[in-house]
Amino acid sequence: MRVVAYSVRKYEESVLEEANREAGHDIEMLEASLNETTAALAADAPAVALFSLDDANAQVIRTLAEGGTRLLALRSAGFNHVDLEAAAEAGITVARVPAYSPYAVAEHAVALILTLNRKTHRAITRTREQNFSLDGLMGFDLHGKTVGVIGTGKIGRVFCRIMLGFGCRVLAFDIVQSDEAKKMGVEYVNLDRVYTESDIISLNCPLNPKTHHLINDDAIGKMKRGVMLINTSRGGVIDTKAAIRGLKSRHIGSMGLDVYEEEGDIFFRDLSEQVIQDDVFARLSTFPNVVITAHQAFFTKEAITNIADTTIENISAFDRGGAEAIASDNIVRAEEHVAKA
Repeated sequence: MRVVAYSVRKYEESVLEEANREAGHDIEMLEASLNETTAALAADAPAVALFSLDDANAQVIRTLAEGGTRLLALRSAGFNHVDLEAAAEAGITVARVPAYSPYAVAEHAVALILTLNRKTHRAITRTREQNFSLDGLMGFDLHGKTVGVIGTGKIGRVFCRIMLGFGCRVLAFDIVQSDEAKKMGVEYVNLDRVYTESDIISLNCPLNPKTHHLINDDAIGKMKRGVMLINTSRGGVIDTKAAIRGLKSRHIGSMGLDVYEEEGDIFFRDLSEQVIQDDVFARLSTFPNVVITAHQAFFTKEAITNIADTTIENISAFDRGGAEAIASDNIVRAEEHVAKA
């Protein structure tokens, strides 16, 4: 089957090639992102492989459908970048990678917590300048602190287990409560209690209309003064301007971000010789108590391999027997997810 893969980075090329070795699909790998301008490049390709920064809006879907595309194979777990209703209307199947490595993302969230708490990012810079003063570097024991977790899917549950291992009290909120999480000692509470009682809050929920700007002025106002906020989910879950106001007032004590709501124009490219045009991101970057990584929480050898393998499996299954041949957990159905949103 002919496949056009958008937003393919150098680190991904060899992994996709290896995953496709036995399947033998004709894959054209493009560095360009999918958008209204580039959608025509997939003409005559029954399958298109997307990354999380690609934009499969209604117009793009129509262009792909007119060109003969029948499958969108997402190289991600999230699907907020796809107009599911438009895909359903066009008769295009959407498949994703529901679980590539929950450990990768959860462990990165913990890395952000440890960095912010013990201020290792600042300490490293100081010692390189031969400044060995400890002033301003004091952290706190994680043991005994209350950690709030919003979203207890596979990633959220792994994160909970790690924080429990540190000796933390873990509170959680999710519309679907996990028996596994309860058994390990997680206490489910409402959102207000997560906000008011947590020393650290980690966002592990998907982005949809209900979670868009979930963290806003009102939510921040309910949080403990000096709270640490961690986001490894989707950038749009946080109202960034509200977060900046929280940081300026010191209501938010520190913040670790692996995602940003307008990251599409910034992340996954080298802009070191350019001036960042996004004033909100530029302001966010000035805070010494904010650590930003460029959507790299997923970026482990195991995760990249699993993403490639599952993507090729989805394409091969579709090639053999259409949507019904794809594993049920991998199919994204508009009637299910649009209704939930």
